[in-house]
Amino acid sequence: MPFTTVTANKLITKLLRNTDFTHPTAVYVSLHTADPAQNGASEVSGGSYARKVCAFNVASNKVTANTSDIEFANMPATTVTHIGLWGASTGGDFWWGGSLTTSKTLTSGDTLKIPTGDLDVTLT
Repeated sequence: MPFTTVTANKLITKLLRNTDFTHPTAVYVSLHTADPAQNGASEVSGGSYARKVCAFNVASNKVTANTSDIEFANMPATTVTHIGLWGASTGGDFWWGGSLTTSKTLTSGDTLKIPTGDLDVTLT
């Protein structure tokens, strides 16, 4: 999935009009049970689910990836199909979303782990 309209507009305005935007203090990863579309819809809820802070490597060839493992512990019973990036731990701007290579079916109490380097973000 390409960047959301919110993100694209901010990048275009910054690059072509030299007008900055408020940068998030951290980037948060979310999990979704269906395509999050433009607004981050279908975000997982229940169990101890909460968005997780994530740091990324310096981009190379239009790609970056997470610098450390991301773990979502004590998940509710659900199937995760998509992932997203946000500018806040709750609410906030939904920056980007995409589908998992393979959906993950979880039972109550499971941990979903995204290993270092496995969350790739590509700008096309």
